Amino acid sequence: MAHEEFHHGHRVGWLRASVLGANDGLVSTASLVLGVASAQASHGSILIAGLAGLVAGAMAMAAGEYVSVSSQADTEQADLAKESHALTTDHAGEHLELAQIYVERGLSVDLAHEVARQLMAHDALGAHARDELGISEVLRARPLQAALASAASFVVGAVLPMLIVVLSPPGALIPVVTGGSLVFLAVLGAVAARAGGAPMARGAARVLIWGALAMAMTAGVGALIGTPV
Repeated sequence: MAHEEFHHGHRVGWLRASVLGANDGLVSTASLVLGVASAQASHGSILIAGLAGLVAGAMAMAAGEYVSVSSQADTEQADLAKESHALTTDHAGEHLELAQIYVERGLSVDLAHEVARQLMAHDALGAHARDELGISEVLRARPLQAALASAASFVVGAVLPMLIVVLSPPGALIPVVTGGSLVFLAVLGAVAARAGGAPMARGAARVLIWGALAMAMTAGVGALIGTPV
């Protein structure tokens, strides 16, 4: 029977964008709501502020992810083009370069040259991309995927505190939003850690700490400088 192992590396791209988006959506929207509520704003004003933050945040996350990951993709493409040119103009030198990488990883010189020869015969650019440049199909930059994942996850995260605002009585809005958002954050951190194969308690703790700090600081600002609306 073949030995099979399950790894989580293939999830790195979308998992990072999704966790970042959901965490930002939840924390920023909950913090915004608490800041406005602490300034004694009306329930309608709190809802408008929350919805505006949701839309602005989702678009900002999508744009930011697309721009940053596109820059990474541009760099990868430039490196691959340079490597392709080198393979065309100096194939022997590229073979020696790849073999030396394998020698440094522990292979004997003869075996390293044989491995380099066979890999380059199969897919020279792919071998150099993976072992020289650190670019693999699993981890390659995908701007549109990252943008969509970030925007969608931001909306999912932001909707949670907004639902609490809609359903909670105005007089209890601050404690209910705070408590509910912290619960959601703990669940998000635990689920994200589980999906990535990391300890769930640690994942929950780190998002709780930073989320609570953000909400406390924003609520403090609202209470200190806010005026009734």
